[in-house]
Amino acid sequence: MVLSVDRQALIGAIQEGLPLCPRPYRAIAQGLGVSEQAVIGALQGMLRDGTLRRLGVVVRHRELGYRANAMVVWDVPDAQVARVGERLGQFDCITLCYRRPRRPPLWPYNLFSMIHGRSREAVAARLQEIVRLAGLEDLPHELLFSARRFKQCGGRYAAPRRAAGG
Repeated sequence: MVLSVDRQALIGAIQEGLPLCPRPYRAIAQGLGVSEQAVIGALQGMLRDGTLRRLGVVVRHRELGYRANAMVVWDVPDAQVARVGERLGQFDCITLCYRRPRRPPLWPYNLFSMIHGRSREAVAARLQEIVRLAGLEDLPHELLFSARRFKQCGGRYAAPRRAAGG
């Protein structure tokens, strides 16, 4: 087995997702002709040096029974956005929380958070609980439910690695 990993080949091998098997890094390593530890070490190195910001999972939440998905948009004073975002991020039902520019006069919101739930009523109740527990009663916000689902995928940076004969 080769000890060093071609970073571009590794990114190409993982960008479509990890193999669904007990040892996905070993499966990737075998496809690249390197050791499992070399793959893990290369990924850790890319996270450390900033080449990769994170490795994440795209969960198909509808298949898990979470059919009510809502974006909560918040109008937060600019000096408080980081603090409010950190507070919202501590709730397990908040799956995304990020800042965006306002678009006045029609769009005053600058903080977006996503809540998934099994029903619209459950999501609305959870939002009320979050507002109360986080002390956000004075912040204007709107609860916007998704009307349809789009395929989620990460960025594509390298040609995907194809299996022999494929």
